[in-house]
Amino acid sequence: MVACHEVVQNDLQAKATAQVYTYVLQTLAGALLENFVGMELLKQCSWSKRTVRLLHYRTAKGMEVDFVLEDASGLVAGVEVKAAATVGASDLRGLRALADRIGSRFAGGVILYTGDTVVPVGERLAVWPVEALWAP
Repeated sequence: MVACHEVVQNDLQAKATAQVYTYVLQTLAGALLENFVGMELLKQCSWSKRTVRLLHYRTAKGMEVDFVLEDASGLVAGVEVKAAATVGASDLRGLRALADRIGSRFAGGVILYTGDTVVPVGERLAVWPVEALWAP
């Protein structure tokens, strides 16, 4: 009976540990990837021949773009980060809101995701694998 209890306890503990691990991965993966991309963009801005400011965009209604790059002439590019292998139309809302807000100053926007295919998704909008950060 004691051995059976021990097996059940170990099994419950293993399941609880797996649930916590899954929760942490799901909850933190997006934040960790977003911070990683932000640091990479900061590094690239520091050595770029073009002077670029790294910003964030958020409206009072909650529309946001994770990173906004603005050059000295006022041209703007948006970067959204998704820790997912697929991207849906709703993931483009922030980039589209930014494009609508600034008009011709919007040079383009990308969603960086964990998938492996480049996908054009609209005028001046695309979905790129996060590895594109290091592509020439």
